[in-house]
Amino acid sequence: MSRSIPFNILRFIVLVFIQVFLLKNISLYHVVTPYFYILFILLLPFNIPNFLLYLLAFVMGITIDAFYDTPGLHAASCVFLAYVRIIFISITVQKEGFDNEPEPTLGLMGFRWFFLYALILTFLHHFFLLNLESFHLSEILFTTTRVIFSTLFTVMLMLISGLMFFKKKVR
Repeated sequence: MSRSIPFNILRFIVLVFIQVFLLKNISLYHVVTPYFYILFILLLPFNIPNFLLYLLAFVMGITIDAFYDTPGLHAASCVFLAYVRIIFISITVQKEGFDNEPEPTLGLMGFRWFFLYALILTFLHHFFLLNLESFHLSEILFTTTRVIFSTLFTVMLMLISGLMFFKKKVR
C-alpha cells in the first residue's frame, strides 16, 4: 500500500498534465471532448476508504476546474463518479477478490470487466458533467450526442493506455 501512494501521486500529476496541456484543446465539432483525467479515479485501489476516494475525486475535479475555468463542474462530476464507482465495484467484485486484484486495471481484471467498468462509469460521468454544463432541456439531443461520442472517445483512450502498460495477470 505504501508503494502505491507515490505511484498514485505521479499518476495524478501525469493525468492532469495530459488533460490540461494535450486534451483541453481537442474538440471535434464541439461534439467529441475527451476527459481522460477520470482514469485516475477509475484506477484507484479497491480497498481505498470511501472518504479518501471522495476527497481524491474532489481534488482531481477542482484541479481540472482551475484549468478549465468551470467553477465546480468537474469537481461535482468526479465526486459523482466516485459514488457510482463504489456501487459498481460492490456489485461486480467479490470481497475476497480484493486481496488478489488490488487495483481495477485492464491487466488484473481482464478486458471484458474493465471495458464494462470504464464504459459505464465514463458514460455516467460524462452524462452528469455535460448536462450540468449545458443545463438546458432544449439541448437534450445535442447533449446526448456529446455524451455518447465523448464517452466512446475517452474509453478508447483508456483502453489504448491500458494496453500500452498491460501486464499479464499472474495466476
